[in-house]
Amino acid sequence: MYSRGYRCVDGARTYWKVLSSMIAEIGHFALLLSFFVCSAQSAIPLFGAHRNDESLMRFASFAAVTSLLLVASSFAALSWSFLQSDFSVRLVAAHSEIAKPTIYKLTGVWANHEGSMLLWVLILVLFAAAIALFGGNLPLTLKSRVLAIQGMIATAFISFLIFTSNPFTRLDIVPENGSGMNPILQDPGLAIHPPCLYVGYVGFSVAFSFAVAALIEGKVDAAWARWVRPWVLAAWCFLTMGITLGSFWAYYILGWGGWWFWDPVENVSFMPWLAGTALLHSALVVERRHALVTWTILLSILTFSLSLLGTFVVRSGVLTSVHAFATDPARGVFILLILLGATGGALALYAWRMSAVRQGAPFAMFSREGGLVINNALLVTACGTVFIGTFYPLFIDLMTSDKISVGPPFYNLTFVPLFLPVLMVMAVGPFLKWKRDSWRDVSLKLKVPLAIAGTPLVIVTAIGGLPHVLTALALALATWTVASAFWLMIKRIKLGTAPLGTSLSLLRTTPRSFFGLVLGHAGLGFVVAAIATVMTWQQENILAMSVGDTTKIGGYEVLLQSVDNVLGPNYEAERGTFIFSDNSTVFATMYPERRFYTVQQKQTTSTGIRTNFISNLYVAMGEQDSQGKWTVRLYYHPLAPWLWIGGFTMALGGFISLSDRRFRIGVSQRQAEFVSVPANIVPLGA
Repeated sequence: MYSRGYRCVDGARTYWKVLSSMIAEIGHFALLLSFFVCSAQSAIPLFGAHRNDESLMRFASFAAVTSLLLVASSFAALSWSFLQSDFSVRLVAAHSEIAKPTIYKLTGVWANHEGSMLLWVLILVLFAAAIALFGGNLPLTLKSRVLAIQGMIATAFISFLIFTSNPFTRLDIVPENGSGMNPILQDPGLAIHPPCLYVGYVGFSVAFSFAVAALIEGKVDAAWARWVRPWVLAAWCFLTMGITLGSFWAYYILGWGGWWFWDPVENVSFMPWLAGTALLHSALVVERRHALVTWTILLSILTFSLSLLGTFVVRSGVLTSVHAFATDPARGVFILLILLGATGGALALYAWRMSAVRQGAPFAMFSREGGLVINNALLVTACGTVFIGTFYPLFIDLMTSDKISVGPPFYNLTFVPLFLPVLMVMAVGPFLKWKRDSWRDVSLKLKVPLAIAGTPLVIVTAIGGLPHVLTALALALATWTVASAFWLMIKRIKLGTAPLGTSLSLLRTTPRSFFGLVLGHAGLGFVVAAIATVMTWQQENILAMSVGDTTKIGGYEVLLQSVDNVLGPNYEAERGTFIFSDNSTVFATMYPERRFYTVQQKQTTSTGIRTNFISNLYVAMGEQDSQGKWTVRLYYHPLAPWLWIGGFTMALGGFISLSDRRFRIGVSQRQAEFVSVPANIVPLGA
């Protein structure tokens, strides 16, 4: 009896050992199956919509959920390989090591080209499955076409994985230890930043699919905009979070004291954010006034195209960046073909189908619609400026033998003058009436925010003089944006003009989307105010220090008390102890490190930051020179914390809006009256 039990246990162990050794093959097989399922999802529902065959159209939802299960299984298999340090998998051997902490083994799954693309595909099929499961209020023909377009995109990227970037390739000779992950990526921020960024990028694929499906159907109206807006808002929220986290990661990891350098990869994440912000507002005009229909469709296509462009830049090697994952031209060509196919096909369909689409009711330029049009024009122009600055060096390189770079001075002269008026429009826009309004009425509503905004304008100009006029203007516009956002809430709940009980009752009945609007606009104001303050009044002190030396930064005295050698889990480090004093009173101790990763033979920095949420003190330690002194970078950044507080406030506002009942319910099929397309426009193939 006991021997039989032991045999069962031994058999189970053997079975588990064999199964574990096949995890990579299981993941690869699941990825292959997902390719065939997504291929079917791309074709069968479109044929069903063409034939008005309900059973074929419903196949789209089944295929979307099935592909999610398969891709999730593939991603789980790769994660298991990393967590178990299975160095027989080439990707694990190249990007992991035994001594690496478990959290970084997990983040190592997407801290490389192949794994990040698998995560990209996982998020893509997750969005498709969400449409399938929660899109019951969509007309069946529209839903099937949307899922078919999502299936086409998924098929293209799964093909890319299978044929050029297989994450499950085995090694013939298994090393005892791996090469380890890039040291600058071994940070908790990498557990959140890339997934958030990818959800933002991929989320705009839903707007793209809705746009293409609407062009095929010949139906674009308020109901369509109401269905699209939650998906656009969700993508925008996650992209905002991803950019904010990436900025903070660069600030405290790279050790140069900056948070944004107009790096090409930073720019390719910023461009879809600008276009997505414009799309979010233009879809509102379609929903409320049946206007800007063709523009909103075009923005839906271009926003996702910019997301694909970012994927191409990061993985093609055409532009160099610390953030780049791959430099293989073959991979770049494959993604370029996907980009050209998706964008070119959608734009060709747009040119063919949208010429006869009627616009909505006319409106005066001084109206809510007019404000949103100006907002869109400024945002898209600013996006175009970033595009030119990012790719102009590449064009010059292709046309001539010259090598040039475009840095912050270009964007300060081009982007900033375009973006500052956006704040003005943001402050005025929510106070405007739909269709038509008057200057007099709006100026009366805005007199309090204007008075508040005038305060920093007068004070900064008086103290700083002409050299600080631009800073004063930026601070005034930022203050105006924040004050207007909260004044909008005060006016809505009649605070101060009605009994407190009435104001509280109005506050309770205010839609969540209104709170989201207030927080979103205020958050951007916080960011702009922080940027203007830091850029004008930051202090920098770079010097060589020995143990016992003192210096000053931000009015504080800094002492290098000691430098000690410490051992980390997979690195060696020199850790400095810096004492910060104010009038001989110690108020902070920081421990920046200079780390050396033995497996990768690379050095990184770990900065020391002390914040009081009004300003930051920042210290980074460099190499030791021949005289025994260490290079030390000290910074004082006034209002810097509000760079990221503002970014997260914007994202929070978006999530609060997303929780509004109107976003979650959408429009029922009975309410969907497609009135913006003439009768002579019929669905393709009908």
